[in-house]
Amino acid sequence: MAEIPVAAVIGPTATGKTRLAVEIALHFNGEVVSADSMQIYKGLSVGTARPTVEEMRGVPHHLIGFLDPLGQFSVADYVDAASSCICGIYARKKLPVLVGGTGLYVSSLLSGLNFSPVGHNDALRRQLKEKAEKEGPQTLVDELRSFDPESAERIDGNNVKRLTRAIEIYRESGITMTEQIRRSKMAPSAYDSAVIGLAYRDRNKLYKAIDSRVDMMMGRGLLDEAKQVYHLPGSSTASQAIGYKEFFPYFRGECSLEDSVEAVKRSSRRYAKRQLTWFRHKSGITWLFVDEFQNFEGLAAKSFEIIDGKGWKI
Repeated sequence: MAEIPVAAVIGPTATGKTRLAVEIALHFNGEVVSADSMQIYKGLSVGTARPTVEEMRGVPHHLIGFLDPLGQFSVADYVDAASSCICGIYARKKLPVLVGGTGLYVSSLLSGLNFSPVGHNDALRRQLKEKAEKEGPQTLVDELRSFDPESAERIDGNNVKRLTRAIEIYRESGITMTEQIRRSKMAPSAYDSAVIGLAYRDRNKLYKAIDSRVDMMMGRGLLDEAKQVYHLPGSSTASQAIGYKEFFPYFRGECSLEDSVEAVKRSSRRYAKRQLTWFRHKSGITWLFVDEFQNFEGLAAKSFEIIDGKGWKI
């Protein structure tokens, strides 16, 4: 079977990925598939920077706003869902355009990872969750590092769900997550991808763009959305998302609104640094620096040139 062509726009938050992906889809007759682990949730559009109807410009978007905030959605679930979307788009003789900043989603999908079924152990999950609540997430990092140092380094130390899953995989199968990923990469990818990475050459300009976007989100109702998330159970993934959890101290009367807004900006800047670190270690990405182009049209034209260079016939 021939490889399916996929154009992808990746990079840190607030670099204009959505706008460029839509422009690519319009130019090449494509449809957009989201690779954002938070845009999947229903009702959480502002804090996750989900594209508005106006921003979509009539281009079909997939895998956004379909899951209840209390629902569970793994990387394996994402790969299955995104693969189905991409096959459907290609069958309609359109170009699949992947866009998002969740590095694990992007790399797992495009590299063709096959996730072996490892069952869930609810009792172990509860035990590890309680341990993290009492002793802090670092205790899970330390445990994971004792048998899978690569995963301990790769996974965000505050992401209790992913740390728990990595420990669970080893406890249930005797195989580390790192080894599982290595084995899964033995199969060839089903995709021929053109991956465009957006970033800023001047890191301060990226941080200013992030700060401006947070201010814009506040004007669009971020505080009300954060209050909605605040009332979700603490175990929900959404309640741990950047842009929401920073307001919880304000709701509890522990800090000012200004302090919480600044905390969102600070957390978003740190997240952007982690995204850059993740993607910079990946090969096959053509990086375009937003601040090196005079306007968006120039950036889009360069992106078209990169995709045209693949010589795809759809």
